[in-house]
Order: sequence, then C-alpha cells, then structure tokens
Amino acid sequence: MAILVTGGLGYIGSHTVVELLNNNFEVVIVDDLSNSEKFILKNIEEITGKKPVFYPFDLKRKELLTQVFDAHPIDGCINFAASKAVGESQIKPIDYYENNLFSLINVLQEFKTRGISNFIFSSSCTVYGQADTMPIDENTPLKAPESVYGKTKQMGEEILKDFAKAHQGKISLLRYFNPIGAHPSGKLGELPIGIPNNLVPYVMQTAAGIREKLSIWGNDYPTEDGTAIRDYIYVVDLAKAHVAALKRLIENQSEEAVIDIYNLGTGKGSSVLEVVKAFETANNVQVPYQICDRREGDITIAYANADKAEKELNWKSETPLQEALRTVWEWQKYLATRN
Repeated sequence: MAILVTGGLGYIGSHTVVELLNNNFEVVIVDDLSNSEKFILKNIEEITGKKPVFYPFDLKRKELLTQVFDAHPIDGCINFAASKAVGESQIKPIDYYENNLFSLINVLQEFKTRGISNFIFSSSCTVYGQADTMPIDENTPLKAPESVYGKTKQMGEEILKDFAKAHQGKISLLRYFNPIGAHPSGKLGELPIGIPNNLVPYVMQTAAGIREKLSIWGNDYPTEDGTAIRDYIYVVDLAKAHVAALKRLIENQSEEAVIDIYNLGTGKGSSVLEVVKAFETANNVQVPYQICDRREGDITIAYANADKAEKELNWKSETPLQEALRTVWEWQKYLATRN
C-alpha cells in the first residue's frame, strides 16, 4: 500500500516516514526542501533499511503532482507540507495562505479525480485559539486563532471536511500540541533553517553556543512562573499516532464520509522556564536566556486531553519530557559532526 507523504523530509514528516516504513507501507515523499535537507532521506534509509521514493518539488506545481499520481498507485496521503512559524505567519500572511492551502487543494484535486479517500491532515491545537478551560478536548469550541498560521490550519480542516462530505472521503484531522525531541538513533530531528522559531531548537542551539542567548517571549503571563505553558509531546510518539490513525481509516469499510478528529498531546502543560530547566538537567548544560516582550499571536496556555486517541487509536504519549529533551542534545551532537 503506497502512501504519499507531503513534507516527508521535514521534522514530523521524516519521523512518520520511518514509522510507516517500519510498518511495511510503501512511501512516496514530495518535499520542496524549503525546511529540510536531502541528507535526511539517506538517514531514513539507514534507520529503516528501506528507501522511500522521493520527489523534490513544490506541491503548488500541479503538473508535477499529477505525474506522481500517474506513476504510483497512491492509496492515501499524510499531509505535512506547510509553513509553520507563528511569528513569521504574522509578517508574511499571504505567503502562508498560498503555501499552506494551495498545496492542500492540489492534492485533494488528485484525490477527487482518482477516487482516493484516505487522508491524514497535520493540524494543530492552534485551531482552538485561547481555550476557556483546560485540558482541551475535541469538543472544545474552536475560536478564531491568534495567528495566520493557526488560521491556515483551521481553514485546511474546513476544506477537508467539505471534501469528505462531497466525495465520501476518509479524513483524520490530527490536532497536535508541541512536538519536541529527536529520533533515538540521533539521525533525525528538528532542523530549522536560519534562526529557530520554536522553543526547543533555540534552546538546543543556545546550549551549543550557536546562539548567544535564548529569547523568552514574555514573563508576565498569568502562570506560576509568568511564562507561557504548552503541552510538549515527543516526536516519535507523535509519528506513531499517524500510523495508528492511517490504519484506522484503511480498516473502515464504510461507504460514507469519515471525519475523525484527535488531539495528540501528553495531557500535561509545561512552562517555557520548566522546559529550559529540564533541558539543562537532562543534558548537564547551561542555557543562558533573556526575557523579551510577548510575541504577537502567542496564547497563554494550552494542553491536551488525548483520551479519545487512546480509546480509538490505542495510542498515547509515553515519553517523559526530560527523555525527549535528552534526544534533542544527541541530535545536536550529530549535527556538529556534519559541520
């Protein structure tokens, strides 16, 4: 069974490709390498002993995408292809709408034409905005997201729901919280291009001396230590959830539309300062930091209720925060050997 993985050399995509290959799926990757590098493909092969098919192009190039579908009997898609930096999305809104939505629509056009139904969407807890109560479950009302990035995820979900209803699609919307960590092999991890936008890569690079100081965006939030709280989930745990969701869609023999929605998180919130201290403890390093003004588009607190995923997918996040952060440092040491 061949699965198209868009953005499959990116952070979450590459870990998911490993899990798909380990579960004997054939994998076809399309990735424009805008937020990844070619050596990741080689590392996937070293980890799994299997080589996925790879096409290096932008999904907005419809004619090339059609050629991929002509060449391979695609049975489903896991969609990771999207720009993902909250802060950048506020500065470049049109670029985010174009990249995150046009690429999705082009894949769905091929699905419609060819009668393919299994589709997993890389969504985000940002679709909830600042929720009124914690933890956040799948019945928590959606609010207008604070960021353009969040808006593209919410719009993507609506597009997929409409596709499912009109074309008997089988859709799984995976709303994940904050992925962190690296593969246990030390050969896959988050690879930000330029200055990191996410917390843990910035912590990693600061500890390594690549960055002078970590910028903590605000210490005046109504939390115990004044810094924002998120639910940090280990990326390998997250990747395994995608495989579980895919298997559930494939096994569903209904001829009706299927729209599954799952929150993927640990169920526990950790503040920015807690993450910094846990990283220092896990790796016996120091992370100098400075407090800056809040960043536009950020919310105060978000953590998941992932009971539905545990019940229906037989999945839950099992890796502790410190262990996830330990793998980050192993990934940094691997990257240092490449320089």
